[in-house]
Formats: sequence, structure tokens, C-alpha cells
Amino acid sequence: MRLDVQVYVCVYISSLKNDMILGSAEWKNLIRDGSKTIGIAVDQEQSDLFALHALELSKWNRKINLTAITDPAEVAVKHFLDSIAAASMIPLNASLLDIGSGGGFPGIPLKVVVPSLSVTLIDSSRKKVSFQQHIIRSLSLGDIEARHVRAEEIAKSPEFANAFDVVICRALASLDEFVRMALPLLAECGMLIALKGKVTDAEIESVLSRTFQVSGTSNPLEVTSKDYFSLTVKKYALPFLGSERAIVSLTRRGTYVKSVLPLFSQSP
Repeated sequence: MRLDVQVYVCVYISSLKNDMILGSAEWKNLIRDGSKTIGIAVDQEQSDLFALHALELSKWNRKINLTAITDPAEVAVKHFLDSIAAASMIPLNASLLDIGSGGGFPGIPLKVVVPSLSVTLIDSSRKKVSFQQHIIRSLSLGDIEARHVRAEEIAKSPEFANAFDVVICRALASLDEFVRMALPLLAECGMLIALKGKVTDAEIESVLSRTFQVSGTSNPLEVTSKDYFSLTVKKYALPFLGSERAIVSLTRRGTYVKSVLPLFSQSP
């Protein structure tokens, strides 16, 4: 988007903040218009589902802490549009794990715009998982579940170890910590996706320099992230608001096909 248009839209969004009603036709138009700027097509039915999710989020947020973002325009942009920004990177029919899903982001919006996904949401808060389950029922979504469990615990289950084509998180932890938690859950040739604000060169270099062990042989291999992953960083501006965002993806190479031990070594 051109700078003059971006400035105009930011002023327009600011003017809406006192008047826009969450889930209204105007709110849904904001979703659909904003999705075009990030290369994702959101249709009327999908924006209706987003509106229902947003309204329930607001209602439940009065009782439990789901989000600090309450302004309708910011809910549309910072929760829903931010969640679907990586949709074009995710293969159809993929199995996706959302770690620390909170209010259902990004997993539920991704399921709405990519219906073929098989989605598992996990969170350590039972109340947040109850909300996620409520939204899944309210939106009549299939092939999606929410579990009250930590990533470290679910990785110990044979059902879930190295089971997911995509593991994603949004503003959950440092990139290092996310990779440490997610790697034992990632399938061969799978992809880790971290939705972040600003990402520094130091943070990227730190995760690439980490070493870990690949098990399944008599002598487990010690490899570095550089050997094991191909890494890309896609930077973009959040629609209308202009806030800087980054999508960091690490795709597992096919060279090492055995399972990954759950902990990084302690080398910096």
C-alpha cells in the first residue's frame, strides 16, 4: 500500500474507533478490505464467523483475561488479520498445532480461511481452552480440537510426537523457546511458523546456532539448526495500523528423518 494511502487509512481507522461496533457490517468490511492488503481473500461467510468469534471474545473477556485488546478496529486488525497473515504459507490439508492459542489465535481464524486444515489448539489455561471449545462449537467447525496441555507434555505422547505438518505460535515466546518446544512435535519436512512483532538479527542468529540431537540411531546425531532447517523471514506492515510484523518460518529438511530429542543442548 502506498504511503499516502496508508496515512489516509490510518486516519480513517482512528476516526472509527469511537463509533465502530464490534461485529457490525462496517467491522466485517474492515476485515475483508484488510485481508486483501495481505494477499488473503476473506468472504462474507468467513467474516461472519470472525464477527461471532469477536463478539464471544468480548463477552467472555469480562469474566476471564483473554485479551487486553478491546477496541473493535484493533480486534479486527491485531487479532484476526494478524492471525491469517501466514495462511498462504500453509499447505492445504495440513495438520496444524497452535501452541498457546489463548483466545483461539491464530488457529481458529486459520481454520476458517483454510477449512481443509486439521487443527489442534493447546493452552496451559483451562479457562482459555474452555473458551476455545465454546468457539469451535459456536462456529460449527469440524476437524479442530482444543486441549488443556503444555507443549512439553503433549510431546511425550506417541500420538503427537513428530505428528504435525505445521506448528505455529503468535507472540508466545522467544524464537529460541518456541523452536525448543515445537521441534519434538514437528513432522518430517514440516514447518514451524512464529508470528512476531519485530525480529532482530541476533534472535535469528541465536536460533540458527543452536545444536540438538536427532535420535533413532545407535549413535544420535548432533546437528545445528542451520543444518536441520531452511529459514525465511517475511516482514510486513499490519493492515491500516502500519505496525511492523514478521513471519518467521523454519522448514525441516528431509535429510534427518528420525525423531528429535525434546531439548536443545545448552550451547549458546
